[in-house]
Amino acid sequence: QVQLVESGGGLVQAGGSLRLSCAASGSIFSRYAMGWYRQAPGKQRELVARVISDGTTNYADSVKGRFTISRDNAKNTVFLQMNSLKPEDTAVYYCNAGVLFINYWGQGTQVTVSS
Repeated sequence: QVQLVESGGGLVQAGGSLRLSCAASGSIFSRYAMGWYRQAPGKQRELVARVISDGTTNYADSVKGRFTISRDNAKNTVFLQMNSLKPEDTAVYYCNAGVLFINYWGQGTQVTVSS
C-alpha cells in the first residue's frame, strides 16, 4: 500500500505561480512512476505531467512550457511547479503513483486561478 499526501494548492491570480508537493510512503519510491492529474468541475480527470523512474517526463500540451514536474527520491517527494497560471488551470490536482501495475491516488488539492 502506498500513501500519497499532496500540499501546496490554493488561490492565485492569473499569471502567478504555485508549487505542489506530493509525499509518498514506501521504500522503493525511486521505482515509482509519479504523475499529476487534474479534474475540473464537469470534466474528466486528465494527465497533467508524469515522471518515470529514469527521469523521463511528459506533459499535457496545455501545460508545456509552463509546468515542470520533478522528483526528489531522497525525500520520497514529487513536485509540480506551475508558472504563468491561467483560469483554465483551475481544478483539483491529484498525485498518482504507479507501482507494480497498481495505481495509487492522493486525496487531491484545490488550485483556483482567478482572472
